[in-house]
Amino acid sequence: MMRLGLLFIALTLSGTAYARAPYGWLPSQTLPAPNLAKRIAPPPGFERIAAPEGSFAAWLRGLPMRPEGAKVMTYTGAPKWRQDVHVAVVNIDIGKRDLQQCADAIMRLRAEWLYSQNRDKEIAFNDTDGKRRRFSSSRSSDHAGFRKYMDLVFAYAGTYSLERELKPVKPEQMAIGDVFIKGGFPGHAVLVADMVENRATGEKRFLLLQSYMPAQDIHVLKNPKSADGTPWYSTEIGDQLVTPEWVFLRSALRRWP
Repeated sequence: MMRLGLLFIALTLSGTAYARAPYGWLPSQTLPAPNLAKRIAPPPGFERIAAPEGSFAAWLRGLPMRPEGAKVMTYTGAPKWRQDVHVAVVNIDIGKRDLQQCADAIMRLRAEWLYSQNRDKEIAFNDTDGKRRRFSSSRSSDHAGFRKYMDLVFAYAGTYSLERELKPVKPEQMAIGDVFIKGGFPGHAVLVADMVENRATGEKRFLLLQSYMPAQDIHVLKNPKSADGTPWYSTEIGDQLVTPEWVFLRSALRRWP
């Protein structure tokens, strides 16, 4: 009964009546706090844009975070060779194989949100050859079965296939959950995890999440062009978006169909 009670508390604190636990990789007795929204405050003069209850945007803001100062670790258990690119680390498993890299981490987060809402039929990704791999075809629908399915997706999909699934969008129309992506071998992808707006000036800024090579913790990126050290990026990016480990063209922004 206590286990069920703690799960009910977790669902209540999440702000949404999810069909399953909102962050299914966590033990059921673990509350998803501190979360991304509590850890990273908006810049002075800015406030978070509205995010509907139950939306991917609201779910991303609730992502559980590791303690302040946490290092980015790789799938081997060793620290990433660079520890100067992140401001926070998401509390989510990597797996024990070199699979959950950049596009994989983004697909994982999108699929975890859909899974939490019991939208299993919508969890599907194309592999590099164009084959549609659907979670609804898996033998097991529990979270362990979901993780096995995601590892299969990671093995056969990547930036090349994901870029072709997503739809182009202009940076001026950016929304939480959009993806900057360059398909290739290798390519790279980062996820727009949150957005804020200055009501007085109309300026909008955003946060980015990434994993990288080798497979590693998902982390919130620093903004290398920020004079004051804030991780927030301006949507007025010009011709290029410069991140600590990759440079994207403004035309690289994509949205889930």
